[in-house]
Amino acid sequence: MSPVVAILLLFAGLSEAAGRLLPVVARLSSASHPRVVGLMLLGAMVEGAVFALWPLSAWTLAELVLPTSPSDEAALVWTPGLAAPLLLAAVLAFPLLGPLLHLVLMVGVGAGLAGALATVAGLGWWDAAGCVAITGIGLGLAVEGVRRLVVRLSTTRAPEPLT
Repeated sequence: MSPVVAILLLFAGLSEAAGRLLPVVARLSSASHPRVVGLMLLGAMVEGAVFALWPLSAWTLAELVLPTSPSDEAALVWTPGLAAPLLLAAVLAFPLLGPLLHLVLMVGVGAGLAGALATVAGLGWWDAAGCVAITGIGLGLAVEGVRRLVVRLSTTRAPEPLT
């Protein structure tokens, strides 16, 4: 992975984390600045890692679909042209800027990734799009599960009164 792609994925992860975290922080009056910054950085790394895993997991699923295993030299990787729209999609993750527009742009990023996968793996475009969609949904559900777990573990509960 080139440094440009890594930076794009990290910024996309930071923006996605900000879009998910800032509305929650706005509702919490007791959130300290260091805690918010820590959560933002952790969220950026997690989101960036999920973005980085998307083509790898789509390639792995495509290998399972293909009747013959393609060479590992031709594996699908992010390029700056494929990763740049992720940054815009992540910026649009802010709830007030439009979740539907964010979804449409993520579908567009997935379509670009599907085209690249179809070319590299020798699959039909629809098969490649299915691999990209299944892995995108799977990764999205996994990260949402992690988010919910972190929220559940980090929520402080009020002590019960002694009677």
